[in-house]
Amino acid sequence: MRRLSSHSIKLAFLVVLAEAIALVPAKSSADHISTGIIAMFPKEMAEFVYTDLKSARQYPWFTEFREQVVPPHFQEFEQLLSFAGIDAQRSVDELAWGELRTSAKAGHEVIGIGIGAFDPTFSEERLKQQGLHITNYKDFHFYSSGRGDILFTFLDTSMAAFGHRLALEKLVDLRMGLGETLLANDTLFALIREANGAGIIWAVFDRSYAHRAIGQLIPQAAAFPQAAAIINRMKALTISVDADSGLDARFQAVCDSVDDANLFGAALEAAVMYRRYREEQTPNDLMQDVLENIRVTPSGDRLTVEGSVSQDELGALIKGSVLAAPM
Repeated sequence: MRRLSSHSIKLAFLVVLAEAIALVPAKSSADHISTGIIAMFPKEMAEFVYTDLKSARQYPWFTEFREQVVPPHFQEFEQLLSFAGIDAQRSVDELAWGELRTSAKAGHEVIGIGIGAFDPTFSEERLKQQGLHITNYKDFHFYSSGRGDILFTFLDTSMAAFGHRLALEKLVDLRMGLGETLLANDTLFALIREANGAGIIWAVFDRSYAHRAIGQLIPQAAAFPQAAAIINRMKALTISVDADSGLDARFQAVCDSVDDANLFGAALEAAVMYRRYREEQTPNDLMQDVLENIRVTPSGDRLTVEGSVSQDELGALIKGSVLAAPM
């Protein structure tokens, strides 16, 4: 099965939600990503995800967590940076990425920006010595290993962009003031403004990606009458994940109507109750504690699911590979 997005990090909240229909209101201290960076992404973005890697690294669970949730395309970017003499786990402080729709056969392409401290002059010389494939687009050098389909380029000393070629070219064009940016996507950008700063990880998905995310991550909900139709009418999905002594997360679905939000909330409540019943039949106190913290709250056309896990609970979930992304 294809991941939620084959090019996005499998966020801990979503994966725990898939397993437990779970997870709490964010008490975020995360920095906002600047509008200038958001404006380098195309209007056609179908999802937008942000991770404050610098803050996340301070938590003892992050290293193991990262191994389970980082997707292949970011790993390709990290490998390309390593050829340039850059340790991504130390040098990349923030990461913004997502998928955009294209007219190409694949229908979607990944694009992202790593924010940190770079020395393009030194790194580009090293890349030449490493024999990496180099192509030029306008004033930028695109580098690839020749073994994958991800390229990257330095935008300046604080940003390195990566992605499929067409997507990367769009990003460069937008940096030069050519084309329509994500700021012109009224629906997605409005939700990005709401989510921005809401956690060390947050994400926004448009209608089609929200449908797929809900369908893959809460398959139990679709078993209830009318739930499948409600999911198909869903307009968008946002999530935020923050951390302190544990993991706090919030998932909000933008439904087609107030009635849809109320009915979908009832379906999720029923799914939670069923999962609680199942867990009561086993000696799994950990999952029982997680499930007890879930709150499902419809409000207008929005449905919010909130929950939390402590640091000890999170460590146990990670060690048990509960957070591992399904294929």
